[in-house]
Amino acid sequence: MDWIEAVVLGIIQGLTEFLPISSTGHLLLGRHFFRLDEAGLFLDSMLHIGTLIAVMTIYWKEIKELIRQPFSRLSLLLVAGTVPTVIIGLSFKDYFEEISRTGITVGWEFLATGCILWLADSMKSRGYKELEDITLMDAVLIGSFQGAAILPAVSRSGLTIAAALFRKIDRGTAAYFSFLLSIPAIAGGCLLQIKDVLGGQAEKLSFFPLFLGTVMSAVFGYLAVKWMIALVKKGSLKGFAVYVWLLGFAIIGMQAAGLF
Repeated sequence: MDWIEAVVLGIIQGLTEFLPISSTGHLLLGRHFFRLDEAGLFLDSMLHIGTLIAVMTIYWKEIKELIRQPFSRLSLLLVAGTVPTVIIGLSFKDYFEEISRTGITVGWEFLATGCILWLADSMKSRGYKELEDITLMDAVLIGSFQGAAILPAVSRSGLTIAAALFRKIDRGTAAYFSFLLSIPAIAGGCLLQIKDVLGGQAEKLSFFPLFLGTVMSAVFGYLAVKWMIALVKKGSLKGFAVYVWLLGFAIIGMQAAGLF
């Protein structure tokens, strides 16, 4: 992997981690295009660390407060949202890894993500719940949607924001809670990959391109979170739905033609 490929993949990861269009699905496509599939696991881990740095930088005050008050209501909500994700992730880890390796369902997963985004954005009644109104059941449901987003082309941010909107949570609060909930999810995903990384994936990539990709991931991840918070509050998710539908149909067509 040269530095240009690293920059491109870092930008892709940074933007798509927090836009509702699936970072893992886009990285899979990027690695396929650059013929870097054999180094995918370690590369994905490092680029996800970049986006983890980005979201932790934005929510650093909240993180410090959670450390000071580990049994606060927000802490309990984040735990309630993380537990279903962990259960789903560990229970179906091998299955998810096999799907990610083959990419056989990626097109259909993009289509599913688009449908969920469109439905959530089309709800006639606006959400009214703010952070103090979110219940443990709300958090569990959002965390369950996040668990389903372990599939490579299903967007984590898209599904968690959609789940929050389905539960009548205010749009701004939905984005806020989604991005906070991403911190343990991204960190946990990286930790789960340590064993495989130590098994030899690290030797396939040189340090400088990997470092550069991680930095780009962090920078563009920061920008994406800031932009996405503003967009969810006042904008529409339907444009993202159309984008992933077009991408999904294109991938299915490429697979049928033997090009992917």
